[in-house]
Amino acid sequence: MNNIKSKIESLLFIAAKPMTIKELASLIDITPEEVEAAGNELELKMKKSGDGIQIIRNSDKFQMVSSPENASLIQDYIKDETTGELSRPSLETLTIIAYRGPVSRIDLDRIRGVNCSLIVKNLLLRGLIEGKFEKEKNDTFYTVTFDFIRFLGINDVKELPDFERLNKDDALDKILSEAE
Repeated sequence: MNNIKSKIESLLFIAAKPMTIKELASLIDITPEEVEAAGNELELKMKKSGDGIQIIRNSDKFQMVSSPENASLIQDYIKDETTGELSRPSLETLTIIAYRGPVSRIDLDRIRGVNCSLIVKNLLLRGLIEGKFEKEKNDTFYTVTFDFIRFLGINDVKELPDFERLNKDDALDKILSEAE
């Protein structure tokens, strides 16, 4: 059971969004009932421990969140993170999404050569990108938002400099196909 709890914690941490019991069961290759039992135990354990991270449940979904006791601290941090300048890695990731979107996080990681989870989370918080989960591919695909397009003063991402050439860049396609 500890191994199951560890896997659930890791998946919820990396997902940074709610995950259904069914999704977790499929990924861990156990029954939904086992996920529900382990998830409920984790939720209770983390709540009692008073740690800064907790797991909450809403209907058939679990999510990892910060502790409610730290809400004002987190709000201050998020405000700072969402109003400051973008870092170079954030700009690179945003550029890839603008030119190659919709693009999965796995493809972002492959293109940049590093894990982009935190960058994607920050760009989502800023409202510069949005993600859409596609059931058939069992993955989330990211695109830039209308706010991003409007901020740049353009009407469509196709108006970005060299969009046609960079959108169809064979070098990136080669990188992605070699990584698979």
